[in-house]
Amino acid sequence: MHLQIGAVISAQRKTAKVTQQELADFIGVSKASVSKWENGVSQS
Repeated sequence: MHLQIGAVISAQRKTAKVTQQELADFIGVSKASVSKWENGVSQS
């Protein structure tokens, strides 16, 4: 089974009405990292 974690992150972030930048700031990564995770470009 392959978990689509990016889809989960995106859905939960949108449900909480949090921007990619807000999530990135909260967890200490760049907005680009959040975007890559959500789009399946990066697994790290």
